[in-house]
Amino acid sequence: MASGFSYTGGRSRCFAYWQEFSKCYADADVPSQCRLQADDYLECLHHTKEIARAKAVKAEFIKQAEHHTKEGRKVADVLADGVIVGVGLIKRDQGGEGKHLK
Repeated sequence: MASGFSYTGGRSRCFAYWQEFSKCYADADVPSQCRLQADDYLECLHHTKEIARAKAVKAEFIKQAEHHTKEGRKVADVLADGVIVGVGLIKRDQGGEGKHLK
């Protein structure tokens, strides 16, 4: 852990996860028992799972955008719909207002 302090001088954003991990590590007979706490702490520090999920969402959006362009829609129309619309969570009706799918 770096200094343990945030930019404003208080606790860092991952301090609670560090405390859970260090408590587990101190009480554990085998360090591998604390793998879940270590994973939580490392995810808080580096956001690896969050970044991987964002990349997967972006790849799906690009895949669907390419599919729509093959169907005859212009690339600009697909990209103008936005990421959430492009993934299929929200569809636009003719008036330009969004409506939720059920």
